[in-house]
Amino acid sequence: MEIQVENIKCNGCAASIKNGLLKFPEIKNVAVEIESGTILIEGEDDILNRDVIIEKLQSMGYPQPGSGSALTTATSYVSCMIGRVTS
Repeated sequence: MEIQVENIKCNGCAASIKNGLLKFPEIKNVAVEIESGTILIEGEDDILNRDVIIEKLQSMGYPQPGSGSALTTATSYVSCMIGRVTS
């Protein structure tokens, strides 16, 4: 599954996204392409729920293109800092 999002700025953001999504037991691998804002998700395709994943990304500050706000941008900075500390 491939999902495009906004606000990915660095490896800290990528680490937060990976850590957040890997909490879903059906997700086996997450790759983040920082430059393009693309997240590649591998897992059990028959039970991966795209809407739930998009909602999780939004709550972390990484909305789909065009659906962000000042709040999601601010939230992404917090997620980024957490990713920097934990990676």
